[in-house]
Amino acid sequence: MLPISVNFHLWKPCNYHCRFCFATFRDIQGYLTLSDAKRLLFLLREAGTEKINFAGGEPTLHPYIGELVAESRRLGFVTSIVSNGARMAELLDKHAGDIDWVALSVDSASEEIQKHLGRGNGNHVLQSIDLFDKLHQYGIRVKLNTVVTRLNFQEDMSSFVRRVRPERWKIFQVLPVNGQNDGSVEDLLISPQQFQQFVEQHKTLLDEGIRVVAETNNLMKDSYVMINPQGQFYNNSTTGAYFYSSPILEVGVNIALAQVGWNVETFLNRGGIYSWK
Repeated sequence: MLPISVNFHLWKPCNYHCRFCFATFRDIQGYLTLSDAKRLLFLLREAGTEKINFAGGEPTLHPYIGELVAESRRLGFVTSIVSNGARMAELLDKHAGDIDWVALSVDSASEEIQKHLGRGNGNHVLQSIDLFDKLHQYGIRVKLNTVVTRLNFQEDMSSFVRRVRPERWKIFQVLPVNGQNDGSVEDLLISPQQFQQFVEQHKTLLDEGIRVVAETNNLMKDSYVMINPQGQFYNNSTTGAYFYSSPILEVGVNIALAQVGWNVETFLNRGGIYSWK
């Protein structure tokens, strides 16, 4: 199967310090130039990729994010950004027409819990509500991303979710990754049963038109096609730590992806393909 949907982690800088972050890229230095990033996008499109999902670090802080979403639109991608909202308002002012989807990351309706998790300084929830409203006004399709940890697995976020009205709510079990979040994530880990408890108490949202997509650790591993800031595919399916392909710009998409692997069955089982156009 073609790499139909790809997560491109543009760089590692971020304005927040989420304790559970699995994309810190401690072992990665630098990021692709604008011309190399555009060349990479071209190769992905040529290889059959339909949807490009820009992530980070925090992608709205990337110096070329505007040019990259515009180039992605020109190439015919469905464009998506996963963000904490840092400079989303400024990006929308110039490039709203180039963006199909935005996923805003909010793990709790409690500002205090968000602060303890390292996401924001006590105003992240209110800022996110304002951004959700702005995205709706632009007609951009929206997702909500929530990581479930020991601090929030008992929380009922239904009122918040109804307020921000995402088309899709992606709920992730906190994922430990060696070399990325070890040393900070351990006391946040939860059991599969605790994760399911969080999911079950929000099932009524399905009847309200919100697509709830729950991803356990097992569903997350090996089911995403991911690119690091240096333009390499990466995976953590076997060792619990990331391993990287050769640079895609040197060997091409198909060879590089074969070097790290990708479990198509798990990708499909977690709902990796949906009505994104």
